[in-house]
Amino acid sequence: MKTQVFDRLFSSIQRLSDAIVTARNAAESMSEDQRVPLLQRLDSYQEMLDKQEASAFELYRNASRGRWTEVSRHIKIINALSSMIRDDAREIILSAKDGTDGKVSSRELLQ
Repeated sequence: MKTQVFDRLFSSIQRLSDAIVTARNAAESMSEDQRVPLLQRLDSYQEMLDKQEASAFELYRNASRGRWTEVSRHIKIINALSSMIRDDAREIILSAKDGTDGKVSSRELLQ
């Protein structure tokens, strides 16, 4: 089995983890009103990332044993969690650009 795909997957998870740490550090300079909601979101991201990492280990284990149904299931879990993080991060970025409170309609996200 080629491990390059798994190396890239775990590398991506590590980069996301590093980004969360960087965002936490950046939050230190914010007012408490801004910092608290951001830290709550970052906690949520970390939980999703932990689930992704656990699924990635299961994915690797199942792939090495030829359990392709389980491999498919873990790929879907990892992709869904990535989408959730990406969509929420996009919302944060958009709200920072336009000065809103972080509530962005789905129509705005699709633009």
